[in-house]
Parts: sequence; structure tokens; C-alpha cells
Amino acid sequence: MHDHDDDRTPVTVIGLGLMGQALAGAFLRDGHPTTVWNRTAAKAEQLVAEGAKLAGSVGAAVAASPLVVVCVSDYQAVHELLDPLGEELGGRVLVNLTSGTSQGARQTAEWAARRGGTYLDGAIMAAPAAVGADAVILYSGPRPAFDLHEPVLRSLGTGTTYLGDDHGLSSLYDVAVLSLMWNILNGFLQGAALLGAAGVDAAAFAPIAKTGIGTVADWVPGYAQQIDDGAYPALDSTINTHLAAMEHLVHESESLGVNAELPKFIKALADRAMADGHGGNGYAAMIEQFRKPAGTRS
Repeated sequence: MHDHDDDRTPVTVIGLGLMGQALAGAFLRDGHPTTVWNRTAAKAEQLVAEGAKLAGSVGAAVAASPLVVVCVSDYQAVHELLDPLGEELGGRVLVNLTSGTSQGARQTAEWAARRGGTYLDGAIMAAPAAVGADAVILYSGPRPAFDLHEPVLRSLGTGTTYLGDDHGLSSLYDVAVLSLMWNILNGFLQGAALLGAAGVDAAAFAPIAKTGIGTVADWVPGYAQQIDDGAYPALDSTINTHLAAMEHLVHESESLGVNAELPKFIKALADRAMADGHGGNGYAAMIEQFRKPAGTRS
């Protein structure tokens, strides 16, 4: 516990859901004078017991600190709370850790600028329990505002990361990682369903699956380089070779009475890549299929 001395930047947290409570708690533990506000004040009781100050209004909460962190249900809720404010945002740095879209982040940045505030958009890539420990939190917006408050924001997690000036980057990274998560998990579930049809428990598949995920994770930097270079040498195997294996996955799924939609979709993408002349390239050439809406040809 640090002393509440003058070098500890005061901070305000608006929104005390599970995540908001974790954010405020982390600031308090690091000795930052912390003001909180929530629509239902009861959610602040534990934090007040730990030394937080409950503001009587959103305006008072914003006025209390140079750094204002907002974590509510969605961007609409952010605007409902902050739109009625007048001069209170002037000279404040507003950090919005609410989940949303890149477009919403850019629009909110313009909105904050019109009110004399500086805006950072953020994305929390962690559960509330990781906040204050090893949470990865991504920030985008003006570098000087991030640099000024980085020491305070580090209270929220060692994975504090600045992405760039474009306010939309945090949201884009967030959904990009979610895409990764769902695709990895869906691949695991497809495999578990296949093995389950043969009476194999998912627990028996798990260690093999984990090793496989690790193997693929090791390919990511090399594939990233190919994508950035726009050249897709077949260092391991060609899309044609992958296609033959995809046929097996579709066939196995169908013959075992397991849902074959995902394997068929994966194969359809590879068929398109082959039709576009990428059959002899490495798998990274599939990026071309993801860069354009379905039905358009390169």
C-alpha cells in the first residue's frame, strides 16, 4: 500500500459492474485517490469501505479527477451519462474501456474533442480477476495523453499496451482476438465431437489439442511476414495439399453423423483460393479470401 502522497494522480471510475469494481479496486490498491460513480450507488459500498469517494453526480465524478475511466455496458450508455455534461470534460483525459466498435470509438473521440476533453479508447483483454495483475489492456488515441497517464494506467495491469493514434485500433484488436478465440475453440469442439462419436472423452483429446494449438501458434509470425510481404511460398505444404486433408475432415464428419458445416465452409474457402490460382501457394495465401466479401473476385 502506498501513502496517499501528492504524486499519486487522482482518478475517477464511472460504472461499477464487475469490471468497473475491479478497475477502481486496482487504482485504490496502488494508492490513487479514487472517485467512483454508478447509477445504483449500492455497488460502490465495498469500494467506499476501501477508501473510494462516492460522487453525488456524474458531473461531480468527472470534475474530481484529471483522469476519468468509464466502463459501462455500451457506447450508448457512455453518451447517455456524459452528453448532459457541460464544461466538466474540459482538460480531462477520458479513457473509455467500454466494449464497442472502431467507428464508435472514432465518433466518441470527436465528441470528446468538441467538449474540450482528450480521449483514449481502450479494450480490456482479461477477466476482472486479472485486473491489477497481469491484465492486457490495449489503448489507442493521442500518444501524449497516454504517456502522461501511463503510470496510473499501469495500476490496472502489467499488459498495458499503446497501439497508436487511431482511436479505432483498440476495438479492432479486440474483435481480431475474439475471432481468433472463437475459431480456435470451434476447431477444438469439432475435433471433440468427432472423437466423441468414437467414444473418446474430450479430456483425452485436450492434451493433444493443446499441443496442436501450440504448434500452430508457432507458425503465426512466419505467416504474418508472408501476409505483409504479399508473397506466399509453400514452406510446409500447399493449399492443394491442405484441400485433400479438408476432404477427409468433411468425409469423417459426415460418416460419423457429426455436424459438417464448419469443415465444409473451411473447404469452400480453400476451393475459392484454388480457383483464384493459389493452389500451389502456402496457406497464408488464404488471406485473400478474408480480405473481400463473399461473391467478389480478386
